[in-house]
Amino acid sequence: MSNCRTCRTKHCSGIISRRGFLAGAGAAAAVAASEIGLFEYASSLMADEPKQIAKADVDVVYVRPPNPRDVSWPGGACDIGAQQAMFTKALRSAGEKLGVELRVQDEPIHTDAHVARYVERLKKSPPDGLMIGAMELFGWAPVKKLVQQRGGVPTIIYSHLSGFTGNLQLGRDQPGVLMAATQKTDWLETGVRMLAAIRRLREARILLTRGRESVHELGTRIVPCKADWQAEIAKARDTAESRAIAAFYEKNAKKIVEPVRADIVEAARQYGVLRRLMADHDCQGITLAGCLTTKPPCLAVSKLRDEGVVATCEGCTHGALGEMVSFLLFNRPAFIQDPSPNTIDNTLIGAHCTCGTRLEGCDKDYRAPFVLRNYHTRQGVSVQVLWPVGSQVTVIQFGWPKKTLMIGTGKVVSNIDQPPSGCCRTAVEITVDGCADTRDVKGFHQLFILGNVERPLRQFCKLAGIKVSRIY
Repeated sequence: MSNCRTCRTKHCSGIISRRGFLAGAGAAAAVAASEIGLFEYASSLMADEPKQIAKADVDVVYVRPPNPRDVSWPGGACDIGAQQAMFTKALRSAGEKLGVELRVQDEPIHTDAHVARYVERLKKSPPDGLMIGAMELFGWAPVKKLVQQRGGVPTIIYSHLSGFTGNLQLGRDQPGVLMAATQKTDWLETGVRMLAAIRRLREARILLTRGRESVHELGTRIVPCKADWQAEIAKARDTAESRAIAAFYEKNAKKIVEPVRADIVEAARQYGVLRRLMADHDCQGITLAGCLTTKPPCLAVSKLRDEGVVATCEGCTHGALGEMVSFLLFNRPAFIQDPSPNTIDNTLIGAHCTCGTRLEGCDKDYRAPFVLRNYHTRQGVSVQVLWPVGSQVTVIQFGWPKKTLMIGTGKVVSNIDQPPSGCCRTAVEITVDGCADTRDVKGFHQLFILGNVERPLRQFCKLAGIKVSRIY
C-alpha cells in the first residue's frame, strides 16, 4: 500500500497547504484519479487549494568550547565536531521533511561576546523556535544566558549526555522552555515538529459551517462559512471522484449493513463539497455546525481525517483544536466522541458516528476494520470503526481555564455492538488509568488518540506555554 502523500518528502515544496500542513510537510505532486489514488490521497480532480502557510523557521545554535578539553565531558573519546555535524544532519533532514526553514549557526557559542552577538540577531529577526545544543559539561553558563535573554521564543535545550542533574534543571519551571536530555538523535525531528506546530496552530484557519468568527487562545482562527453548506451538498452531482470513493468504501468495508449504493455515492459527494468549501475560505480544517439536521457527512469527515485534515462534528471548536494538535505532533486522527460512563465496570464508552480509520497514523499502512452503517437516526452513511482491543489510548480535551489541555490515558476494552446497544456508530469502551469513577472524567466531546502519547503531549504543552491538567 502506498504511503500517505504528506510523508513523501522528496516532493516537499517547502510551503504548507491544507492537506499537507497538518502532517508536517507540503506536498505538490498531482495524483492520478484512480480508485486507490482517490482514497489514499486527495484527488487531483479537486485542485483548489487555500492560501498556503509559509514555512516555520527555527534557529539552531551550539554551545561548546571551540577546542574541547580531553579531560572534559564528553571527553577525549568523543569527536565533538563530528557529533555536532551529526546533530546538524539530523536537524536538516527533519526540516526538509517537515517543511521547516532551519537557520543553523555552525560556529559554536562559548563566550559572553558570542551570546551578545547572537541575542542581538535574535531580537532583530526572531524565529518561530530556537534549538540550543548544549554540548559540554562545564559550558552551561552561556546556555543559561541564552534562555534568559531569548525573549518569548519557544526554546528547546538539547543535551546529548552533556549535563548532570543540576544543569538539567534549567527551564524546568519556565513556560516556553523544554529540556530535551536524551542520547536519541532521532528525537531531534520531534523537537523540530513541536516548534513548527506552535506557528501552525497560530496561523491555521478552521471553517465553521454555521456561527461567528472567533480566535482561539492558541491563535487559530475560526472562520464562518459564507455559503449554505447543506444547500451546496444538496446541489452536488455524481463525479468520477465520488463514484470511485464510494466503490472503495464498498470494497473495503468489513460489512455493509443498512446503506445501499445510492446512499454511499451520495455520502462520497459530500466529501468533494467539504473540500471545496475549505478551499474557498482558505481553511485547513472544518467543523460542522448544524450537521444533526440533515444527512450528516460522516463518511466524508472520516475520509478527511484519514488524509490528515481536521474535521469535527457539531461545530466543536475545542475538538478541532485537539485534533489539530494530534495531527501536528503525531499525524494521527483523533476520535471526537460523546462520553458515556459504564458505572458497573468503571469504564468509559465514547461514541460518535464518524471516525478515521488510519488510527496509527496517516502515513501508516494500518487501517482499522470498518463497517458501513447508517447514521443512528436511520439516514446517511456512517463509518463504524473497530478499534484494536487491548491497545493503549490517550484522552484529551482543551478546557478550562483557558489554554489548558486535559489529558488522560487508558486501554481499549471493547467495541460496542449495535444492536443490541443503541448509540452512535463508532462506540469504543476504554479504561481510564487512575480514575476511581469514570463519571469524574471532565468535559464533553473529548478526543481519543490511539496509543499512549501523554509524555510528548506534556512536553509540547510545556514548550507552547499550554497548561496541563488531569482529565478527571
